[in-house]
Amino acid sequence: MSYEYAIAALADPTRRAIIDRLRSGALPVGAIHDGMPVSRPAVSQHLRVLSDAGLLTVTPCGNRRLYAIAPEGVDNLRRYLDSLWDDALAAFARAAEEQAKGNSK
Repeated sequence: MSYEYAIAALADPTRRAIIDRLRSGALPVGAIHDGMPVSRPAVSQHLRVLSDAGLLTVTPCGNRRLYAIAPEGVDNLRRYLDSLWDDALAAFARAAEEQAKGNSK
């Protein structure tokens, strides 16, 4: 899955809250829903979006499903953000070099 889907999925604050809840490990939908300001069916819909974006894994466990952060999906997103950071640092270095050249004249 590409990073565009992950970014779009994480644009929603409820989905970011779900990801935050899953940082400590896999949980069933009921535990994810506890204390959230949206309905349980809404949480399930958000879980589907996050899963479709490649950010979650779903593991059947008896009559329930456990949701966990998908390392591969997060890694794809991290690589994209790292490339943005690398580009920004390279642009900064070029600007600093140009300014240094201008000041030395």
